[in-house]
Amino acid sequence: MRKMIDRRGVLGSAVLAGGAAALTRWTPAWAQTASPGLAAAPALSGDDITLRVAHQLLTVDGRSSHAIGINGTVPAPLIRLREGQRARLHIVNDLDEETSVHWHGLLLPFQMDGVPGISFPGIPARSRFTYEFPVVQSGTYWYHSHSGLQEQLGHYGPIVIDPAGPDAIGYDREHVIVLSDHSPLHPHQIFRKLKLQPGMFNRRRQTLAGLLDGQDQPLNDRLEWGRMRMDPTDIADVTGATYTYLVNGHGPKDNWTALFRPGERVRLRIVNASAMTIFNLRIPGLPLSVVQADGQNVRPVTVDELQITVAETYDLIVTPTEDRAYSLVAESIDRSGMARATLAPRAGMTAEVPPLRRRPLTTMKDMAMDMAGMDHGAMDHGSMRMRDGANAPQVRLGPGVQTIAPMPVDRTGEPGQGLDAVGHRVLTYRDLVALERNPDTRPPERALEIHLTGNMERYMWSFDGVKLNEVKQPIAFRAGERVRVTLVNDTMMSHPIHLHGHFFELVTGHGDHAPRKHTVNVLPGSKVSWDVTATPGDWAFHCHMLYHMHAGMMQVVRVRPTEDAAA
Repeated sequence: MRKMIDRRGVLGSAVLAGGAAALTRWTPAWAQTASPGLAAAPALSGDDITLRVAHQLLTVDGRSSHAIGINGTVPAPLIRLREGQRARLHIVNDLDEETSVHWHGLLLPFQMDGVPGISFPGIPARSRFTYEFPVVQSGTYWYHSHSGLQEQLGHYGPIVIDPAGPDAIGYDREHVIVLSDHSPLHPHQIFRKLKLQPGMFNRRRQTLAGLLDGQDQPLNDRLEWGRMRMDPTDIADVTGATYTYLVNGHGPKDNWTALFRPGERVRLRIVNASAMTIFNLRIPGLPLSVVQADGQNVRPVTVDELQITVAETYDLIVTPTEDRAYSLVAESIDRSGMARATLAPRAGMTAEVPPLRRRPLTTMKDMAMDMAGMDHGAMDHGSMRMRDGANAPQVRLGPGVQTIAPMPVDRTGEPGQGLDAVGHRVLTYRDLVALERNPDTRPPERALEIHLTGNMERYMWSFDGVKLNEVKQPIAFRAGERVRVTLVNDTMMSHPIHLHGHFFELVTGHGDHAPRKHTVNVLPGSKVSWDVTATPGDWAFHCHMLYHMHAGMMQVVRVRPTEDAAA
C-alpha cells in the first residue's frame, strides 16, 4: 500500500478563488474555502461529540435564505470516528419543534437509529438526547434529520469512519464532497405545490420548436404519451427551477475548490445528501477509479462518469498529473442545473465548465413496455394498468396507483437515465464487485416482492399501493433469516430505496462478492433484487426522495426472534 500522509490533516485542503470571507461563517471548517492546501481542518472526533441543531441563514451564490444547521453550519460538521470505538453523540435541540438524527448506513442498535415513531420518540423542542453505540464498520457515510422536512433545510452532514487497521485504499490526500439541493422556498411550500400541480417545477416540457429541430419525440410518440396522460419530460419532480445545487454548501458561482499536488492519489468521498436530486458526476479530463460504494470497499473500476442517487456514497480515486485545474461537475438528472467545484493545484485557478447537456426523455422502456410489440387494446390508457391479471396480486389498486409495469426487467447493467449514449464509460451496479467475500453467503430462505407505486398526477407514493398511514402490519422478518427482496418499480420515476440498519447484497451475478449497499436506485419500469440477513429491531424502509417518503412511500420492517416473530 502507498504511504499516506496524515488524513486528519488534509481534510481542509480547499480554497476559493476570491470572495470567501463572507461565506465561511456559515460553512463548516472541513468545507471552508479559505484554508491552505495542507492545513489541518478540525473535524468532530473522539468518544463524546456535541451537535446543536438550530435555525440560521445560509448564503449561496451571494443570496441568503433560511436554513437549519448544526453547530452553526450547513452542511453539518464532519464527524470522524474510528472502527472499534464507542461513540456518544449529544444532540441539543434549539428548535421550537421536534428533531432527530439518523446515522445513515451505520449498523447500530435500532433504538439509536433515529427515526421518530419507529425506533425512538424523537427529540422534543428545547431538549437534549444522547445517541450511544459501538462503531463496528469503516467507510464514508452521512447523517441527517428524520423529522418532517428538516433535511431539505440543511440538517445533514458527512461521517468518515477510519478502519481499525490499515486502510485497503491507498491515497495521499482526501476531500469530502457533499452534494445537495437548496431552495429559497420552504419545503412545505414545495410539497404543497407538488400536491397542487406535480409538474410545477418542470419548466422544460416539449415544445413545437423541439419537435421541428428533432430534439423532442416524434409527433406520433408525443400523441401516444398524451393519450396516456403522461409527460416524458417528467424526469425529476423538483428541478433547477427552484433548486441551486451545492457542493459543501456552496453554489456553482461560489466555486468551491479542492487542492492537489500533481501526481498525488486524491481520494474524493462523495455523499449525495440532497432531498430530491440524482446527480450525474464527472471530472472532464480525469478518469474516476471507484473504490468504495456506500462505505463498502469494492474492486477498483475505472469510469468517466457515474450516477449517484439520493443517499448513496461513492469513494473515488483521481490522479491528476498535470499542473492545471479541473472542473468537478454534478448535473442534476434532468439537466436543469449542476453543482460545480474545482480541483486545482493552487488557489485562484478555474477550469472550463462544460455546458448542460440535452435533457433526457422518459422512454417506453422506462414504462416497462415495448409499445411496438404490444396490443394497445389490452391497456387502459387512462391509467396504464394492464388487464387480465398482469397486476401483482399484492398491489392494492386505487387512486394512488397510476401504473403497473407490465414487463419489468433487471436494469442494473444500465448506467441510468440519460447516460446510455454519452460516448464514454459510465458506472453500472453490475460493475461493482465487493473487495472481500460477503460475511453471509447463505442462500435466501424465502422471497419477497415489493412494488413501488404512485400516481404522479395526484402526487401519491406508496409501497404495494399502500401509504405509510394506511399500513396495517409492518413487513415481518425473522432474526437471522436470509430473504431475497425484489423491488418492482411500477412508476415512471427513479426511486432510491433505503433499508435502515442493514446492508444487502445486490443480485448482479457476482456470487459471494456481490456488492453490499444500504441504498439502491430502482430505475423506472425495472426490478432490482437483493439478499439481506435480518437484524432484530424495528427499521424504517423507504424511498429516499424526501417528498416521496413524506407522501407515503415508507413502511416499517419488523425483525423479531423466531419464537415471537408473529408478535
